[in-house]
Amino acid sequence: MSGSDIAGLIAAGVFAILVALLAVPIIKLGKVFDELRNSIKDLSDGTTPLIGEVANTVATTNDQLKKVDAITSNVSDASANVSALSSLVAATVGKPLIKIAAFTSGVQAAINANTSGKGRRSR
Repeated sequence: MSGSDIAGLIAAGVFAILVALLAVPIIKLGKVFDELRNSIKDLSDGTTPLIGEVANTVATTNDQLKKVDAITSNVSDASANVSALSSLVAATVGKPLIKIAAFTSGVQAAINANTSGKGRRSR
């Protein structure tokens, strides 16, 4: 055996030892990837029904919001009608009441002027 054959055997031995030493971390890394794949599968299996439930909840919420929108629209119309009715009552009843109050105030002032003694005195 020559020197180059011995160097080749030593290099082959070192390479075999290197492969043996790197095989253990590579096998462990493969197990980590298997666990990661299983975890992702479990997560996917758990979230798929949850996403369906969320979609149903959103659909139900949208239906309820449509009902609330209709109710809000009706309340807005009712408040506009009440405002118009209030203005009508104020215009219809308010002006005559003001006139009656003014007339009553005038009559009261006339009565007070008559009884205060500013007119002629009788003997």
